[in-house]
Amino acid sequence: MLKTKCLSDTEIREIDNKYSSFGDTVHYSPQPKIFKECEGSFVYDTNDIPYLDIQMWYSASNFGYKNKRISTALKDQIDTMPQIAPQFLYDYKVLLAQKICEANYNRFGVEGRTHFNVGGSQAVEDALKLVRNSAKKNLMFAFMGGYHGRTLGASAITSSYRYRRRFGHFSDRAHFIPYPYCFRCFYGKNCEDCNFYCLSQFEKMFETEYNSFWDNKTNETEFIAFFAEAIQGTGGYVIPPKGYFERFKAILDRYNILLVDDEVQMGFYRTGKLWAMEHFNVKPDVVVFGKSLTNGMNPLSGLWAKEELINPEIFPPGSTHSTFSSNPLGTRAGYEVMSILEEIDHEKLVAEQGRKFLDGLEHLKQRHKNIGNVGGIGLALRLEICENDGYTPSKELTDNIVEEGLKGNLEYNGKKCGLVLDVGGYYKNVLTIAPSLYITDVEINMAIDLLDQLFTRFEE
Repeated sequence: MLKTKCLSDTEIREIDNKYSSFGDTVHYSPQPKIFKECEGSFVYDTNDIPYLDIQMWYSASNFGYKNKRISTALKDQIDTMPQIAPQFLYDYKVLLAQKICEANYNRFGVEGRTHFNVGGSQAVEDALKLVRNSAKKNLMFAFMGGYHGRTLGASAITSSYRYRRRFGHFSDRAHFIPYPYCFRCFYGKNCEDCNFYCLSQFEKMFETEYNSFWDNKTNETEFIAFFAEAIQGTGGYVIPPKGYFERFKAILDRYNILLVDDEVQMGFYRTGKLWAMEHFNVKPDVVVFGKSLTNGMNPLSGLWAKEELINPEIFPPGSTHSTFSSNPLGTRAGYEVMSILEEIDHEKLVAEQGRKFLDGLEHLKQRHKNIGNVGGIGLALRLEICENDGYTPSKELTDNIVEEGLKGNLEYNGKKCGLVLDVGGYYKNVLTIAPSLYITDVEINMAIDLLDQLFTRFEE
């Protein structure tokens, strides 16, 4: 029997400091937390203290840690055929592709095909190739606050300059327009009576060729696609107002601009729908997905695109390649996830648990003046941390609360515990809350109690 070498926390840190690159996000923290075990909604440190995780690996593990059914499927695949080169076919690759295409046909009424890769950024790269191939153009639109990954192509359509600044000139960087972040409107408007002022400003750019977007003589634009998150993930789980995306999509259609829907964070019922875009009554041309497709159990991502964009005559063999794309372990886990989604009413489940969790956050907002805004849809929830005025962003307090939750010295039912949180938002002052879709009522109550403790510790 294989034995795993057990290292002390000190040994782990010493080896990490000497041999690990600090270019990864682990090293945002000067003392990254060390965990040894996980199950359900909890992770456990080396002292066996439980930490309630309400960010679930950036929404990569929607169905709980060590989900038994998905683990069993993976073990079976390991014993059957764990490896095969991507130029060969096998059952679960085509069956998973079929499930995704059928799911999208049922939602959008459009025929399409599925294309696999190994990570969200890589799937975005494939989507960039796909849409550029469709029109032989290379310029994209994207939203301020949007996050699509950190490979070179994905960085070009991700709004944060800090992801590009070390890596030279990005000549095809996207043109970014304001996302409808109504709590902090880019234009200083009030969403109740602005009549989507942000969209009118976007459309105005097509009025004359001198605004640079449109040629009135040929009825053409040099922009081919708009990469959009229906609900912004890293941007702080910002949720658009009702009616926004319908009008947005009408503008794109008018000027022949494709809509690429990035569902890497919000897909697989995080919001109570298979895709977050379903909430807004629009049909995307491309859907990019990843993360919880395999519940984080094995890297697999991909895209679905309309038949006219991805059929073999338009997008022939070899248009992209990844050695580990459509790998047997990933596609087997993905097939199991899609099967679970067909068997259990996640729409009802997530809506119910999301309402309970949001009610708790609303209660916290009434108790603590440093909470400026809460919101959510399904189990994609946000809590915006501010100064005492309830509006000015407080990154310092946000960081303090996150670090305090990781100390493992909170209490619940007389026992020590911790709380795992994640930070997003334009000012890095938003707790982006993405618990397991199977979070229980007891765990929701625990999360609210622990958040209450954390805010209380830092009150003046």
